[in-house]
Amino acid sequence: MNEQELAQWLEQALADLRLRVQVKAQPLQSSPGDYALVIMINHPAHVALDHERLTAWFQKAIPSRYPQVKRLALYSRPIGQQQANWKTQVRLAPEAATGRGDPADSPDLSRYCFVQDRQLLTADLPQPSSVVRQAVLGFHNLTAGQKEEVLPLLPTLFRNPGAVSTAMLSVDAALWLEPLKSLNPHELRLLSVWLSRYCFNPSRALADLDPATSNLRTGQTRRRYRTPQTGVSLVLASFAGNLTLAAGVTLSLLFGMVFVLALAVFGTLEGGFSFGSFLSAVLLTLAFNALIFFLSPWLMDWIQHSLYSTQWVSLAEIGRRSPESAEVIARVCRQYKLKQPKLGLIRDQNPTAFTYGSLPDTARIVVSEGLFTYLEDEEVATVYAHELGHVIHWDFAVMTLASTLVQILYLLYVYLRDTRRDRRGGKNVGSLALVAYFFYVAGSYLVLYLSRVREYFADHFAAEITGNPNALSRALVKIAFGIVQEGERQQDEETRQRSARLLEGTRALGIYDAKAAVMAGTAYRVAADPSQVGRVFLWDLFNPWAGWMELNSTHPLTGKRVRALGTYAEQLDLPVEFDMASVVAQGKQLNRQQLYGNFLLDVVLLNAEWLGAILGMVLGIPALQAGSYGMFAGLVLAGASLGLLLKMTVMYPSLENPPALTVLKAMSNPYASPLRGLPMQLEGRVIGRGDAGYRFGSDLKFQDETGMIFLRYVSRFGPLGNFLFGASRAGRLVGQEGTVVGWFRRGIAPYLDLSRFQSRYGEVVTSHPAFGQAVQVALGLMAALLLMTVFPF
Repeated sequence: MNEQELAQWLEQALADLRLRVQVKAQPLQSSPGDYALVIMINHPAHVALDHERLTAWFQKAIPSRYPQVKRLALYSRPIGQQQANWKTQVRLAPEAATGRGDPADSPDLSRYCFVQDRQLLTADLPQPSSVVRQAVLGFHNLTAGQKEEVLPLLPTLFRNPGAVSTAMLSVDAALWLEPLKSLNPHELRLLSVWLSRYCFNPSRALADLDPATSNLRTGQTRRRYRTPQTGVSLVLASFAGNLTLAAGVTLSLLFGMVFVLALAVFGTLEGGFSFGSFLSAVLLTLAFNALIFFLSPWLMDWIQHSLYSTQWVSLAEIGRRSPESAEVIARVCRQYKLKQPKLGLIRDQNPTAFTYGSLPDTARIVVSEGLFTYLEDEEVATVYAHELGHVIHWDFAVMTLASTLVQILYLLYVYLRDTRRDRRGGKNVGSLALVAYFFYVAGSYLVLYLSRVREYFADHFAAEITGNPNALSRALVKIAFGIVQEGERQQDEETRQRSARLLEGTRALGIYDAKAAVMAGTAYRVAADPSQVGRVFLWDLFNPWAGWMELNSTHPLTGKRVRALGTYAEQLDLPVEFDMASVVAQGKQLNRQQLYGNFLLDVVLLNAEWLGAILGMVLGIPALQAGSYGMFAGLVLAGASLGLLLKMTVMYPSLENPPALTVLKAMSNPYASPLRGLPMQLEGRVIGRGDAGYRFGSDLKFQDETGMIFLRYVSRFGPLGNFLFGASRAGRLVGQEGTVVGWFRRGIAPYLDLSRFQSRYGEVVTSHPAFGQAVQVALGLMAALLLMTVFPF
């Protein structure tokens, strides 16, 4: 009897990644050919075992596979300890070891369910992929005995497919199970749902899987998710803004800011300041930006080839990969009398698409291989239509002009800041510099707002030109899923760095902000029904922090884009792909006091160190006027340190008995905040570094059965400690399973402030984010005291 194979089978059959089983087989002297088994169950110290249930399970499972086993000695102990904390002995009844029975007898399938939401067993679901359908049909064709072989292994398959061994299965059972180990997490999730439906009601599941009858109900016709008409005029979503108005207001305000500041400077300094130098700088900026604007297509071509090895392909090549995309490109070019954009292809599996150029006739549209891998034909077509929308709307020219005006505002600020105060009119220069900087910051936010509006309009254009807003909704979510999926894939260092460069370098240009991919991608990978994806968008639509975080983003939040596309589907009388109406209904039931009650206070606390520094500046003005620069600097530093101390009081609540959650459940919390951390613990596996392109990075990626999240590590010894951890230990943690405890925070990208990670084998990693900030506060206050007392002048 092979003890190692037996232990491996028991771990797989138990389907609990936290448990480790050791087995010792002892021949019975009184009964040659029979055995007694000594089984030790090793478990984490915080996990309480149901010993009665385990005993009953072993009594049933062991004789069904090993009829020669007559006695069991069961023990359990916490991992890392030598002494057992429980033991029992079991004599197996002779009738329990009579084997599997007649293979013709059907097993009791109703005992098996691989999903927690039992509503999925009877709900009307969309037709699954052909891979999932064939897997269920293959399971149906197994004999009763073969089904009994594979059923205990399925929970492990859905949790950790790499841990499933088919060595002990019959040939047909192994041939069915082995290919399933290569399915991606989303396909495994769908398979778990459809196998659960099969076990619950085999005939109904088989009928639902028949493409000829799927989605057909009495008195109903097949649901249409797209309209056969294209070019239908659609009313823009009310919250998407107005592109013409946004561009006009943004450019007018920026021009006005530059003009007013220039007049103020000229009128104040009356020649004392070298206004000619400033004018020369402005003209040089305009000339340089104009040159870059017209040369940008060819400069970007060179950059694309150097960084991403972009290949230029023909429309026919795109047509071979996505026939509808080629048709959309040709139709839009004919309709708008547009020269066909140059089409690029990047050999990378991270799905992305972006456009660049100067004028519409010099446009380039570049996509990655991953777009064709993760998206269906009609979904790829809507992505191309979205990018063509940017070309039609002249977004290149508008954004270049707006960015140039912001650069001029910054030039004004720099010139005023560096102007000598002893010149004529110089006493007002400081105030003008402050106004110039304020205009520069305001202008930057106006440009970001304009960028978000143009994304809404490109989505609207794609919905109109294809008549398929649902496909673009799916495309946005599946692009996020693809980015998450590729981030978890085992790759060599060069491939990881190239992919990281692609996602970071095209973040502002691309159709999707890669930093925000975790949310929608995680929801999609575990959702069997598309309507379930919508629950992670509650935060996007209703949490006030969403709007605050969006201010610094070039792209609208995904939930808002999907909601806008849903309104276009409703106008076309189509079923909405992601049921945003129910999401909105759920949002209206949220606790408004919990959402908004402390929001303004939390905004102040989130920026407390900066506000403290500003307060220190105000209090230090008399010292500055008196020439006491050390006193001024000390007050600023003290204000920032005290502000950080105040902020810490709400950032790190107690981690005593943190709730055990999943990544998806944490991300679906509509009340989550970037400030007030939510204590939680997760069970899963470290799958890589947080920054795939940086080999000394200390942050990590952690995956559980529902999704992936970033872990932020902070050493006691500051940046040096982070670097040493990244260089020496972080790489060794990749692939290890265990438990993490920390504080969950939600912004554009969610993450966990790590407090503790304990691997299954007992290795412990501790992180100290609160301690690190406390050290900053202490050092800041000490430095402030030193400046104010020892070096006041």
